[in-house]
Amino acid sequence: MFNIALDGPGGAGKSTVAKAIAKELGFIYVDTGALYRAIGLYSLRKAVDTRDISGVIGLLDEIDVNFTYVDGEQRVMLNGEDVSTDIRLPEVSMAASNVSAIPEVRAFLLDLQRKIASEKDCLMDGRDIGTVILPNAQLKIFLTASAEVRAKRRYDELLAKGQKVDYDEILKDLNERDYQDSHREIAPLKQADDAVYLDTSDLTFEEVMKRIIDLYEERK
Repeated sequence: MFNIALDGPGGAGKSTVAKAIAKELGFIYVDTGALYRAIGLYSLRKAVDTRDISGVIGLLDEIDVNFTYVDGEQRVMLNGEDVSTDIRLPEVSMAASNVSAIPEVRAFLLDLQRKIASEKDCLMDGRDIGTVILPNAQLKIFLTASAEVRAKRRYDELLAKGQKVDYDEILKDLNERDYQDSHREIAPLKQADDAVYLDTSDLTFEEVMKRIIDLYEERK
């Protein structure tokens, strides 16, 4: 199996690029952040503070989270419900960051992620794919952009979906999440030693696609 690990901070465009490349290469796309978002969403629905470690751990036995694919598109299933839209709400982002810092949550999802990667050619994106989840991936990429560019992209994305959003609030949340993700004790956000660093601040979507596909062609 050929595995591509795509890591980077929130708003770097990982999922958009990953979906397009996976489709181009015929790979399964795995958005690991969606799994943490699903657990964060469930915690919010149960009115459990996502910083309450024991409270979140106590919910894990109630949670069945998995992926299904509809017309080649990944859908996130939480206890049989398609929550693909709900997990993208702004308040779920910080909840996802909070629960992802809990070792028991990471262990809960680790086997599922590795099982998918062992069975099919896949492109997996997240924050610790190359460092923890798939340390033996044949291609690792650290995709990033300036905080301002990432906030603008997220702002435009949510605006296009008809959501009422504030750019400054998005930038503030993004900076907070960057700090939290990179300073957590368990599997912090960082570039793997053998990952290719790719700053997309001044690149078009097509240029990013080409660079990653060229890297794949070199490695396969």
